[in-house]
Amino acid sequence: MDYAQHTGFVTDPARIRSPKDKPRVERAVQYVRGNYWAGEDFTDLAEAQQRAEAWCRDTAGRRTHGTTAARPLEVFDEDEAPMLLPVPPVYDVPIFKQVKVHRDFHAEVARALYSIPGQWIGSVLEVRADSALVKFYARGNLVKVHPRQPAGGRSTDPEDLPTEKVGYAMRDLDRLIGTCAGHGRAVGIYAERLLDDPLPWIRMRAVYRLLGLVRRYGPGPVEAACSTALDLDVVSVSKIASMLERATETTTPLLPAAGSAAPSRFTRDPAEFATDRTGPATSGTTVATAGTGVATERTTVATERTGHLTVIAGGNTDTRETR
Repeated sequence: MDYAQHTGFVTDPARIRSPKDKPRVERAVQYVRGNYWAGEDFTDLAEAQQRAEAWCRDTAGRRTHGTTAARPLEVFDEDEAPMLLPVPPVYDVPIFKQVKVHRDFHAEVARALYSIPGQWIGSVLEVRADSALVKFYARGNLVKVHPRQPAGGRSTDPEDLPTEKVGYAMRDLDRLIGTCAGHGRAVGIYAERLLDDPLPWIRMRAVYRLLGLVRRYGPGPVEAACSTALDLDVVSVSKIASMLERATETTTPLLPAAGSAAPSRFTRDPAEFATDRTGPATSGTTVATAGTGVATERTTVATERTGHLTVIAGGNTDTRETR
């Protein structure tokens, strides 16, 4: 079907394994096989093509057709040749396959990577790849078009990636430096120094580590550490991390101030534990059950001032001296 679209003719497909749907075509195959191929011996493909052209022109084309009662070559020259379209350009044979979109927003075609919008991650798409373009389809609908890349190449559209991943995926050094400068002037300058390399892309991980320190310690401490490192002409993220760790160790952490916490469930009033020196210290009532089942009320009163213990039980009073 793709070749038919390229050349501009229409196909009339028949059912699978149903030769009776196209008997005239099948009969022509038998005629070519028995009249041209039978008993012939060709040295190579070029000779077979030359002899096939001569056979079509001199033998098959000049015979009288059993159905039309006319010579096919004459019918072609008079009726069919004027209706032919111009010869199309050379057909660029494409690659058809199915690919899966991975979590890095890319799919692999012929050992090259092409970005796909994030909504298709995990999906299987159909691919048509020729020498110029690579087209991705989902159920017949065009999803993405990329220029064809050689093996090992990559074609990434920034619109297919989340905003926070564009800088890393596109190796955008200016965007990365701008992100660092947003946390402080010294941090931005330090990022530029880190990327000052003939191959700056291999130093991008160091800059991302610097941004990780900003998230961990905050922009202020990292800005101060980068400023000090620049004054000393030390360009090393490991040194920055060491400086921040030492500063954290020597800094007294701020403890939360003691506030008026709400009383807990079992908190007791301290006034309950106060002792009145002029009055009774304790007063309690105990109900005891004797073996006879008679309840006896017993009251004990201790007086600190007199130093005596008075026990009242069952109407009898007993006073004892306490030591």
